[in-house]
Amino acid sequence: MKRYANVAIGGTFDLIHKGHKILLSRAFELGEEVTIGLTSDGFAASIGKELEHPYKERLSALEGYLIEAFPQSKYLISKLNDYFGPAIVLDQSQAIVVSSETAGMVELANKDRERRGLNAMQVETVEMVDADDGKPISTTRIRNNEINSDGQII
Repeated sequence: MKRYANVAIGGTFDLIHKGHKILLSRAFELGEEVTIGLTSDGFAASIGKELEHPYKERLSALEGYLIEAFPQSKYLISKLNDYFGPAIVLDQSQAIVVSSETAGMVELANKDRERRGLNAMQVETVEMVDADDGKPISTTRIRNNEINSDGQII
C-alpha cells in the first residue's frame, strides 16, 4: 500500500457515523498527515444541507473523535467555504479520500489544480457503507431515526 505525506478529506460531519469513521480511517492509513476540510455553516446552507449542529460543535466533536481514534496521528482541520478548500491551492495534498458518492468532484478539483500548476491528487475511493437494511448510512437517515450511527435499524 502506498503512503502519502499528506492526504485530504472533506465532509460536514454533522453526526459522525460509521461511514465517516471508515473514510477517516482510510485517510489516516494512507497519509502521514491528514488535512480535513470541515464544511462551514454558510457553505452547507448554500448547497441545501440542513445542519443539526453549528460549525463550532461539529469541529469539537470531530476533534474529540480524532483524539480518541487516532491519538498519535498528525492532522489539520480547515474550514471549507467551497467544495475544495485548501486541497486546490496547496501542493501538499498528494491524495484525497472520498466516498463513491462524491468521487466525481475530484476531477474538477484536479483540473483546477492543473490550471494552478499543481500535480493532480490521487483519488482513493471508499464505497458507501450500508446500514443493516442494505441502504447507505447517512446523517439524514440517522436524523430521521431510521438507523443509528452504526447503521442498525431503529
